Amino acid sequence: MTENQTVQAYTDAWLHSIESITELLAPLPTDAWNRATECPGWSVRDVVSHIIGVESELLGDPRPIHSLPRDLRHVTGEFARYMELPVDKRRCHTPVELTGELEYTVIRRSRALRNAKQGPEDLVRWPAGPLSRDVPYTQLLRTRAFDVWVHEQDLRRALRAPGNLDSPAAAVTRDYLVEGLPRVVAKLAGAPAGTVVAVDVTGPLEFRRTVRVDETGRGSVDASVTLAPDVRLTLDWETYVRLACGRVRPEAVAGAVRVAGDTELAARVLAQFALTP
Repeated sequence: MTENQTVQAYTDAWLHSIESITELLAPLPTDAWNRATECPGWSVRDVVSHIIGVESELLGDPRPIHSLPRDLRHVTGEFARYMELPVDKRRCHTPVELTGELEYTVIRRSRALRNAKQGPEDLVRWPAGPLSRDVPYTQLLRTRAFDVWVHEQDLRRALRAPGNLDSPAAAVTRDYLVEGLPRVVAKLAGAPAGTVVAVDVTGPLEFRRTVRVDETGRGSVDASVTLAPDVRLTLDWETYVRLACGRVRPEAVAGAVRVAGDTELAARVLAQFALTP
């Protein structure tokens, strides 16, 4: 795949997921907008407001002028405060207002992406408050496809409307999360040199990955099959996403994860599985 094809693939994955969200929201009764999601402190309306806020900022819209309440327990740092501000600003908006703003934002962003002049490796600003930095254009698009799909799944679980677990953005998310496995195993879980950890994922997006820790303590991941790893974790794709994106703690989904091998190391790996802020 060429770099320009990669840009288009990420753009298409983002569009598929964000349009799926607009379709999901269209028939919602008003009370459903207040259902809690697995994002700490965020309801359905808050997740939608977050998506609007990020995409609006990428369009160059000014951030809202707003003071956050001091009693938001889920806001624990500067990055969280940055992300919370456009969410809290919209908490007084009606579902009709939010739906209309989301649809208008998607139209504007789609047009902007079609007309973008950036090359795949051109540096662009990723707006994330204290974590803001310049990143290659392809990385920004990939991150947006990942983020929007993860939030689509947050909404689907809250609304009991499963779907799109094998969509184009789901594949983007798989690759994004798998890249973090070596860090989880080798650095965060402290697996010793020579350790081999196999992860077998079942369900609509089935895959197998093996993490190896070399003699220097550095981890790597590949798609090879190993017959006798130190640890083998077997879990379904949705559980993998919920763990890797910090939506649940391992003990909450213990029945959905089969562990073989070194149980103590497996517990350390699962305890460090979350990769998102």
